[in-house]
Amino acid sequence: MPATTPLTARALLLDMDSTIVNSEAVVERCWRRWAAEQGLDADEVLKVVHGRQGWATMAALLPDRPMELNHEDNRRMLEQETADVEGVVPVSGAPAFMAALARLPHALVTSADRALSDARMGAAGLPMPDVRITAESVSASKPDPEGFLKGAAELGFAPADCVVFEDSEAGIAAGRAAGMRVVGVGERAGAFGPDVHVRDLRQVRVEALADGSIALHIEA
Repeated sequence: MPATTPLTARALLLDMDSTIVNSEAVVERCWRRWAAEQGLDADEVLKVVHGRQGWATMAALLPDRPMELNHEDNRRMLEQETADVEGVVPVSGAPAFMAALARLPHALVTSADRALSDARMGAAGLPMPDVRITAESVSASKPDPEGFLKGAAELGFAPADCVVFEDSEAGIAAGRAAGMRVVGVGERAGAFGPDVHVRDLRQVRVEALADGSIALHIEA
């Protein structure tokens, strides 16, 4: 990828899983277990689990299942995921990327709950942003834009002034629905039409501009 004209923003909104934290091993373990319990093909399940809250994925996979069972299974899965941090590491480039954002406006916008986001950010050794929107913060899961709109509002910026970092189809759709530009991170993301696509965060250089805005330089 050649160097591009930098994206400029007033604030950045960051998904967690597979965007700044590599938790793929845990996600696969937990969802394969759930798929086996439901008699579903685990490989097919894993194609659709990313980005949404667990109960929303379950509802998409089993549309006739009572929603209370999805919420019950989601609570159980969140407990399992929070206790299992084996193999949780930062996405390549994430430590330097987060360090560059330390004094700049940014927020975490994740489908995980607070306990799970604490566990995974801690396991990956990444600093928790002062502003975070978690599962408890919203009434609707991605691809609904609620989480990103709340993140922008808490930081005090208009949606058009924000850039989203996401890896999943649901997350990229949520960012677009919020009226934001999207940087897609990782192999999956390129198929879902982000404004910019990077393999990992080593390709992103953050520059704080004199007017308080942020320049994102996408490098080969």
